[in-house]
Amino acid sequence: MNLPNGEPVLRVVPMPADVNQHGDIFGGWIMAQVDITGGVMAARCARGRVATVAVNSFTFKQPVLVGDVVSFYARIGRVGRTSMTIDVEVYAQRNPRELETVKVTEASLTYVAVDADRRPRPIPAE
Repeated sequence: MNLPNGEPVLRVVPMPADVNQHGDIFGGWIMAQVDITGGVMAARCARGRVATVAVNSFTFKQPVLVGDVVSFYARIGRVGRTSMTIDVEVYAQRNPRELETVKVTEASLTYVAVDADRRPRPIPAE
């Protein structure tokens, strides 16, 4: 499997401090990175501050291992008046000698654009 076209929004290598009791990367760590990724894309779209309002779906497909190079890709799924849906796909590259790429997670999150008072505001037109 190859990585998607385009640049990842985020790329990170998980460390031993990020593992769960079974030695795999803790799911909550991956969820946090997905929210950061979605938030970066949402803020670009909204041209300003956003808040996460919902996790619509979250699927762990494969474990993430210590030392994997984890790439987070995002795309805008839907844009409404004040909110947007961001779809995130996560890939892990492992085994540098015989590089293997696996899709490890996919998620859909909803963000709302907010003003300085943290109240919903319209998303600017393109």
